[in-house]
Amino acid sequence: MRDIFLASTSPRRKELLRQIIGDNFKVIPSNYHEKTKTGNIEPADLIILNSQGKAKEVASTIYSGIVIAADTAVLCNDIILGKPYTENEAQQMLRQISGKRIKVITGLTVIDIDANIQTTASETTDVIIKHLSDSEIESYVNTKEPLEKAGAFAIQGKGAVIVERIEGDYFNVVGLPLFSLNKILGEMGVNVLEII
Repeated sequence: MRDIFLASTSPRRKELLRQIIGDNFKVIPSNYHEKTKTGNIEPADLIILNSQGKAKEVASTIYSGIVIAADTAVLCNDIILGKPYTENEAQQMLRQISGKRIKVITGLTVIDIDANIQTTASETTDVIIKHLSDSEIESYVNTKEPLEKAGAFAIQGKGAVIVERIEGDYFNVVGLPLFSLNKILGEMGVNVLEII
């Protein structure tokens, strides 16, 4: 079996990758500094650029195998929402997304080092957030879950109750679009259904 490396320390990405290939991968954190300013770059292109930067940085440190990297961001009115680090920031962000249709975009880059092939894709999922009362926002922030989460919510946790519905790939919202990843891995000769 090919060596597979995940260029991320995200516990959610690790869990999702484990879901399709078990423990048959190693984690190598990327030292790439994500760009956050869009400037003249469209937000979706910036997210892809970040995933490429992470993948290339890790790929430069190993000699053989496949590197998987992803960058996920939440967009509200075409503006990238970062991660809140304080309760006040989380409350402000939740007010901002309350009652809105937001987009979760993941840039996905997979590098086959042996074949010198890089494949990049992006996945977009629309997420409709319910109208949130001040008390709901306060209660959710008190759980500490929104802290350090893009868009100030975690769909796989208590944040599920503020998501009215989604249109698109659920796993993309968690942080790793498994359908797109499987397609890319398949093109590189890796059949995840044969990995035990």
